[in-house]
Amino acid sequence: MSHVPRKRFGQHFLHDARVIARIADAIGPRAEEALVEIGPGQGALTTALLARIPRLDVVELDRDLVPRLRTRFGDRLQVHEADALRFDFAALAPPQGLRVVGNLPYNISTPLIFHLLEAAPHIRDMTFLLQLEVVQRLAAAPDSKSYGRLSVMVQYRCRAEALFEVGPGAFTPPPKVDSALVRLTPWPELPHPAADEALFARIVAQAFAQRRKTLGRALRGLANEESFAQAGIDPVRRAETLAVAEFVRLADAARTPAAATGHNP
Repeated sequence: MSHVPRKRFGQHFLHDARVIARIADAIGPRAEEALVEIGPGQGALTTALLARIPRLDVVELDRDLVPRLRTRFGDRLQVHEADALRFDFAALAPPQGLRVVGNLPYNISTPLIFHLLEAAPHIRDMTFLLQLEVVQRLAAAPDSKSYGRLSVMVQYRCRAEALFEVGPGAFTPPPKVDSALVRLTPWPELPHPAADEALFARIVAQAFAQRRKTLGRALRGLANEESFAQAGIDPVRRAETLAVAEFVRLADAARTPAAATGHNP
């Protein structure tokens, strides 16, 4: 019996053999590596991966697909019937790290990436098929229209590489947007570690929540003239002009109580 893609799960199944092979080539799995695929669906990419490696872990939420996957792939596939947004990926990671792959549902891609970033110390790399717009945001440079909170928070922990685009015709049903493959590789050591990562995240979020305002106004209550001066950042700049390292410098300068009080320009 065929499976009808479910809109609530954001299911768009890959069917183009050339695209599937190209994705598998980009992942380049090796037999000794630990891989987990998120949302295997009907097993199109799963099949291509298992042609190269002896076994694979997958996380699948759709309970109708779980028994089909187990029947089709047998002992070579360890199926975790779970919500990827709550799944403990670190628990699957061997000492050399876990590789995470998947054709991600567009409706959960951003929160899922943030969830995976929490497990970044246990992850070697992540290769995902996502909505093209999201991939552009992940890999965006400062002063570009796609650059925003997602860009900064992901690039703080990972190197982001847009690999290639995939058209709607590669999926069933075809989505209304183009897609792209992206690779996120966690830094072995953070190039710009923040002294207070929670404050760094708050500053980035608040700066982009009011991105039309100057940083001095957008960050009122979090940073003042002294913190901008200490960080060497002009408070009349806007959020999209700051690189990751500059956001870290500003967050570090704003750590003291005095830095979050007083008059902002």
